[in-house]
Amino acid sequence: QLRLVESGGGLVQAGGSLRLSCAASGRAISSYVMGWFRQAPGKEREFVADISWNGGRRYNTASVKGRFTISRDNAKNTAYLQMNSLKPEDTAVYYCNVRAGSDYWGQGTQVTVSS
Repeated sequence: QLRLVESGGGLVQAGGSLRLSCAASGRAISSYVMGWFRQAPGKEREFVADISWNGGRRYNTASVKGRFTISRDNAKNTAYLQMNSLKPEDTAVYYCNVRAGSDYWGQGTQVTVSS
């Protein structure tokens, strides 16, 4: 059973940075797309970014263009989301996702950006 655990969230001032991590266990994830989604209060969960097994990246450019960078370390079974120039509208619970036949989700990590 694939298990995902996010970490790295917290409270940060606008303009600051955070680095989220998603550690996978139970199965090697090197062959799968890993992604980040987020859900703000009262809003639907939205796509943030994903990265393919060979490093191909996609971003929700309207929301995070030029500010967020997704990466992965297959040897560590871990994906990362580097978030710079954070804005109050980035406040949300951030979820890690792996598409491995089925969709797998972590429990989420809270990111709060104060103005």
